[in-house]
Amino acid sequence: MSGQDIERGQRANKNRTGSSSNNNGAHVPSPTYLIEDTETQWTSWLVPMFVVANVAVFIVVLYINDCPKHDQAFKGKCVARFLGRFSFEPLRKNPLFGPSSHTLEKLGGLEWTKVVQKHQGWRLITCIWLHGGIIHLLVNMLCLVFIGIRLEQQFGFVRIGVIYLLSGFGGSVLSCLFIRNSISVGASGALFGLLGAMLSELLTNWSLYTNKAAALITLLVIIAINLAIGILPHVDNFAHIGGFLTGFFLGFVLLPRPRYGWLDGRNLPGSAAIKSKYKTHQYVLWLVSLVLLIAGLTVALVMLFRGENGNDRCRWCHYMSCVPTSSWNCEGNV
Repeated sequence: MSGQDIERGQRANKNRTGSSSNNNGAHVPSPTYLIEDTETQWTSWLVPMFVVANVAVFIVVLYINDCPKHDQAFKGKCVARFLGRFSFEPLRKNPLFGPSSHTLEKLGGLEWTKVVQKHQGWRLITCIWLHGGIIHLLVNMLCLVFIGIRLEQQFGFVRIGVIYLLSGFGGSVLSCLFIRNSISVGASGALFGLLGAMLSELLTNWSLYTNKAAALITLLVIIAINLAIGILPHVDNFAHIGGFLTGFFLGFVLLPRPRYGWLDGRNLPGSAAIKSKYKTHQYVLWLVSLVLLIAGLTVALVMLFRGENGNDRCRWCHYMSCVPTSSWNCEGNV
């Protein structure tokens, strides 16, 4: 993920010139969009709490996994044995330095049979908080920090929390609809939801941006690279796609900004005040996105709990999660 701040503005200079001054008086490029002096800047606390929760869950999972307890079958091959019961499974079983798939399944990993045939729908949520290994955890948490903290500072904990959780849920639904032969865990769907929300926020607040093309191209490249990585084997790209689409629609619903001047215009005489808080296209996008989001989740959930296989409705969709080559097969991705 790119660490470059492609969206955030500064309060210090509210202008349309596209430049600002540093402490030495030199002019430097301004951020991408304008923020009015009266606009609230939030303190981020929810995203750090999500990070702490994910790390704590991973530690608990390792404790329950207790690799040395069943170490006899591996002939002492648990990784980092000095950690005791917190040591990792042998690399041939889990190359990500983490617990066994059995432990992940037992503690809430996403698995079609458990969700549909055994009616354990709660796994659509619990799998978001589990990770396959310490590498998986570190990558996801770094991305969450870089993306989530900035979004929470701009839009507050309620909206970003809703987007994160619903996107993770949407990713789980699409994953379970198309993948039946493997266990899926991780917060990647929720993270892709934040990326999707960033894209829709850019589009719905288009007139507030100064460097529109640069912001759009940068964001699209980041999204494309991450989705492309998802076509590798053992990567659940359906969770990525489901989370991205959920977050994309939620961004239109939850992240529109008032038109420029509206906040200050409320104090002007009635004839001079801006009548509408949002522009017409923002209202249209809000309504269309809300309808598509509700309809999409409803149809996907009905199909899932009726036991339908998404691959039967879309014969080529499995290529979105894994493309077979001479170097690998995709048996675990269907």
